[in-house]
Amino acid sequence: MSTAARASTFTEPERPNDLLIRFITIGASFVDVTGTGEYSKDNRWHCTGCGDSSDCPDQDFLFRIRPDANNHAAACRAIPLR
Repeated sequence: MSTAARASTFTEPERPNDLLIRFITIGASFVDVTGTGEYSKDNRWHCTGCGDSSDCPDQDFLFRIRPDANNHAAACRAIPLR
């Protein structure tokens, strides 16, 4: 019997207007990368499961935070509680 959470079990949260990328975590939460674009320093990521987020939002070019957001999604086991 598998105890893995399935994405279809949970409802996807509303998408922010400035959403650039959304990763699903292994716990079926989401890591949202938001901001104004690829070469902007105001991009950041936020996990809807555990609440973790970018460390340096003033230096978050998309090419820098995309791997961090993806790595967090691959490791986070927090499930959505709403």
